[in-house]
Amino acid sequence: MCISVDENEALAARLVAMLTEKALTLATAESCTGGLVAKYITDQPGASAVFGTGLVTYANSAKIRLLGVPEDLLAKWGAVSEPVARAMASGARRTGESDIGLGITGVAGPGGGTEEKPLGLVHMAVAFRGGMRHFVMQPQGGYPGRDVVRHKAAACAMRLVLECVDTL
Repeated sequence: MCISVDENEALAARLVAMLTEKALTLATAESCTGGLVAKYITDQPGASAVFGTGLVTYANSAKIRLLGVPEDLLAKWGAVSEPVARAMASGARRTGESDIGLGITGVAGPGGGTEEKPLGLVHMAVAFRGGMRHFVMQPQGGYPGRDVVRHKAAACAMRLVLECVDTL
């Protein structure tokens, strides 16, 4: 199933509106999505009031240096994992001095997939005061292609943030 650009823009508009209404701020740390969530958010009028930091931490060295992801965590679990997504979310929140941090890491393909971590696997986490939520996007029905994985992951991540913001 492909997520359209219009659907992602609508999700971003809802997210900016909800963050504004609740006077909350968001920071992102994206790997496989390459800044798509930040792009969709900053396309929205008024985003500057709720979004100040968007980091693309594609390389492990950037995850370590900019987000404080522990090297031993990356060595034990690999970049595409729940523990690393959680550490990225916490690092985004801390680095961005924001109420909410989002971390996204995955295998967008077309290379790099393994049996354990297939093409299209994406881990995302949201860190917020008093909690953390994780979601894993599993590939279904075969590999849909890099663009579909990235745009679908951005949509899932924005939905996850919306669910968390709704509880705050």
